[in-house]
Amino acid sequence: MATSIMDIAPFIPSDASLLQSFMPDKAISLISRSAKLTGQLAPLTLLRLEQHMAAINSYYSNLIEGNPTRPHEIRAAQRGNYSGDPATRDLQLESLAHMQVQEWLIAQKPDVDTLFTPEFICRLHREFYQRVPESLWIIKDEHGNAVDKIIPGEWRARPVIIGQHIPPEAEGLEALMAKFCETYNPKKFSGDRKIIALMASHHRFAWIHPFIDGNGRVGRLLTDAALKAVGLESYGAWCLSRGLARSSTQYKRLLANADAPRQGSYDGRGQLTEKGLVSFCDYMLDTAIDQVTYISELLDLAKMRQRIESYVVARNDARVAGIGAPLKSTASLILYTAFQQGEIDRAQALELCAMPERSARRVLGQLKSEGLLSETSSKSPLRWEIPEHAEPWYFPNLTP
Repeated sequence: MATSIMDIAPFIPSDASLLQSFMPDKAISLISRSAKLTGQLAPLTLLRLEQHMAAINSYYSNLIEGNPTRPHEIRAAQRGNYSGDPATRDLQLESLAHMQVQEWLIAQKPDVDTLFTPEFICRLHREFYQRVPESLWIIKDEHGNAVDKIIPGEWRARPVIIGQHIPPEAEGLEALMAKFCETYNPKKFSGDRKIIALMASHHRFAWIHPFIDGNGRVGRLLTDAALKAVGLESYGAWCLSRGLARSSTQYKRLLANADAPRQGSYDGRGQLTEKGLVSFCDYMLDTAIDQVTYISELLDLAKMRQRIESYVVARNDARVAGIGAPLKSTASLILYTAFQQGEIDRAQALELCAMPERSARRVLGQLKSEGLLSETSSKSPLRWEIPEHAEPWYFPNLTP
């Protein structure tokens, strides 16, 4: 018997349950904190952070699925430096695929009407797996025997069991996913309910398990894009996956708990447990608030200036791994100004050096050659960058 959309009711926690929780306040707090972060960043700085965080998001989202490839290994792969071990190389390529799909999403800027369609969700799966080595398309059982193969962008064609959960039959997936998209289009919700519904949809997508594999990563990419599309403009400078990976056991436990059927007359009115859905949504909101708060504190202008200055001091004390040349102390003011504005005019940069022009040009040349500043042409403004050797100083504890 095909699964009906009513089999995943309640779609979001009821008004009665929300009134007894702090979730509406948390959703409003998340919206407010995200808006404040957007306001404190220059557009080019925000874009650069999104691009940099793609590797961080890839690391954490893949880590949840058992891929331990570290950010420095992902960046090595970006430079064409792959591991000599084929299995490790494939995992590097998988991480790059996740990054490339994020970059594709940034370029696409999909709105909610685009995101919440079966066609787009299938395309998201296809965009990811077409970039992944075919060796990772093979589905194996617990004994390591091949039992199936992923077809990028195609709904699963057979039954599966995920832990204690048996997802819907494959035959009805196309119709069910159409109803899922219609039900969870954020335009159907207003105010704080819009954010809460997105968190609920994250679980319901996992419950349906529409693809034979890749549901976790595709579900998180979909949630990432949806949070951006509903107005959390700073999303991308921070990401949920970092928080979900750091509490992976709890994330997976709450996902599984929300799979349970309704537990009696005091557990909502749908087929699935409302208490489980409430706990999951509350956890997701707490995780999102924690991550936007963490990044906001890092990007506080005064604190960022201190860390840039600390980086320059560390350079001159030979404490920065992988790079040995010292920097003039005036470099910190140039780098901070570029961060604050997103880019810095060359004339302003030369003036901030407070030294003869020839010497100042040498400083700017060094900053460009070391990846701390970039240019689009020989006369363009200089853009703030985040080279690998500066990341631990700019963003402590962002990754292990």
